[in-house]
Amino acid sequence: MSSVRIECVAQEGCRIGESPVWDEKEGALLYVDITGRKVCRWSPVTGQVQAISVDAPVSSVALRKSGDYVITLGTRFAALKWKEELVTTIAQVDQGKANTRFNDGKVDPAGRYFAGTMAEEIRPAVLERHQGSLYTLFPDFSVVKHFDQVDISNGLDWSLDHRTFFYIDSLSYSVDAFDYDLQTGKIGNRRSIYKLEKEESIPDGMCIDTEGKLWVACYDGGRVIRLDPETGKRLQTVKLPIDKTTSCCFGGKDYSEMYVTSASDGMDKEWLSRQPQAGGIFKITGLGVKGVPPYSFAG
Repeated sequence: MSSVRIECVAQEGCRIGESPVWDEKEGALLYVDITGRKVCRWSPVTGQVQAISVDAPVSSVALRKSGDYVITLGTRFAALKWKEELVTTIAQVDQGKANTRFNDGKVDPAGRYFAGTMAEEIRPAVLERHQGSLYTLFPDFSVVKHFDQVDISNGLDWSLDHRTFFYIDSLSYSVDAFDYDLQTGKIGNRRSIYKLEKEESIPDGMCIDTEGKLWVACYDGGRVIRLDPETGKRLQTVKLPIDKTTSCCFGGKDYSEMYVTSASDGMDKEWLSRQPQAGGIFKITGLGVKGVPPYSFAG
């Protein structure tokens, strides 16, 4: 695949860049900086990044059918009005747990917002285990908890026929699948479809392409890998010039470009001098596949 090209399009240097989402209406890439407490929007036309600061770690952003965005902020699902820079709480989870926060989140094909929690990290990927849970925010603003005992709730997506939900709990080093009921949003029959190899390190954010294959960003692995969920085989590895790749999505006019977020938290001066683009946003072209446009929260 010699045609694959990687470029750093935004060098703002996120502390923990995450949750890239293509906003077709704006022709821009949304993403968050979790510990930097910012929701960002990068325009390929201007090359500029606009950022809105928030009052807690912000771990995911998603489109909203009625306009603007929804985010996971601390232990809250919240609405974000971009122009007004206004954040309003929709629902609160993990009450009674002082040390947790949301992590990755994504909207399902029916417009429900799935997102999970984790313990606050002592340092990157080091934390009190089994403190997290997986939740869904329904369009009527009710919240359902699917399960707990999660270490680092991470990558999520749905199969093209919407009958399988894919999910990553990072410290299990596994990409898992569940049976999915699109009518109710219920999940069941959990199984592992891929175990990461040592050099791939920690599975983080994930997305699906139009061929039904999964792309997983490998934190500390400096790569995204393409997996076949049917066979459990790795089909492709794309290495990036930074170690802390965090998540990926498809975007651009025809969803043929891949965008990869990255982190710089936990890197010392020497490491950062070797990887000056750490925390940047990367665009990968020439993969030969396209992605699925993101779904919007229906509430």
